[in-house]
Amino acid sequence: MADVTDNAGEQRFELVEQGHVAHADYEIDGDVVVFTHTIVPPALRGTGVGSRLVEGALAQVRASGRKVRPLCSFVARYIAQHSEWADLREG
Repeated sequence: MADVTDNAGEQRFELVEQGHVAHADYEIDGDVVVFTHTIVPPALRGTGVGSRLVEGALAQVRASGRKVRPLCSFVARYIAQHSEWADLREG
């Protein structure tokens, strides 16, 4: 998704919506993006922003040729519910 940006300096993918920033924090472990936490501001919860954020982040991970380790329960649940991203899981 074009509106999700990788803020590498802060190690997080970001999505700005209605003046609020939702973000999925990560760490890099070799060729693996380790998702550690996802934050969706209260004003945006229940609007699909979290799913759009994770989908955009996963698309960028796929484009980079890396794998994913979803320590964040939201990212793990998203991948479990959307089998098209299952191939990104490490191991």
